[in-house]
Amino acid sequence: MAVYSKLTKENVETILSKYSIGNLDNFEGIQEGIENTNYFLLVDDKKYILTIYEKRVKEKDLPFFSKLMIGLDKSKFKCPVPILNKKNNPITEFKDKKLMIVSFIEGKAKNVLSPQDCRLVGAEAARMHEITKNFKIERNNDLSVISWRKLFESVKTQCTKIHVDLPKLIESNLNDVEKNWPKNLPKGIIHADLFNDNIFFKDNNFSGIIDFYFSCNDFYAFEIAICFNALCFDGPKNNLSFNVTKAINFMNGYSQIRKITNDEKKYIKVLSQGSALRFL
Repeated sequence: MAVYSKLTKENVETILSKYSIGNLDNFEGIQEGIENTNYFLLVDDKKYILTIYEKRVKEKDLPFFSKLMIGLDKSKFKCPVPILNKKNNPITEFKDKKLMIVSFIEGKAKNVLSPQDCRLVGAEAARMHEITKNFKIERNNDLSVISWRKLFESVKTQCTKIHVDLPKLIESNLNDVEKNWPKNLPKGIIHADLFNDNIFFKDNNFSGIIDFYFSCNDFYAFEIAICFNALCFDGPKNNLSFNVTKAINFMNGYSQIRKITNDEKKYIKVLSQGSALRFL
């Protein structure tokens, strides 16, 4: 979340005039994040989040995101719910940009998740995978393995600024991943960005998952691999180590809801390798 599109009070009131949720009490830009512009809204004493979609989000993908959140909410999954405007549409246009207003999730993200937190998140990830099995919506993963080579080539010369051997390290891992990437694992809708800042807790209990704007159809095990990288490493940034206890807890929580196949277990290493490359 971030603020790229600057809104005045009058701008926000103009946007709210397209809805039937009430009058603006207060609004404030949310600085965290990198993809879209986000504002906190207080409207008739009720909290909302206003998201304005910036360049990287494709307009054609917005119905997928809104239908996903609406469907999850109907199944009692804790996530933001898009608010319909006066045209009965969750997507609104303002100054040539698309936006959504969604319900507010109470709680906040933790900087570091405990093993028990990882267990809870594992169960919630599996619940999402089970709930969405029958959803009639699809979105390809634009940031899956077939895109990484081109992306690497576009930044290859800059990688030496981080470390002189980084291009060589990426090249080696990319070769491995492309050679060994699975072709036929159980798949469906995944969140694809389950980092700690997208997972909210309140009073130490799970309160919801936010930011579904990388969600797509891909291997369920790729979600697990992303969570291993995102949630299961500890220590200072320059010397992180894999916390096996957290990973086991995540898997135990996940397996309570959805049984993992032997093939998924077999490929979890290369999927984890790939998810590390994707976010790097």
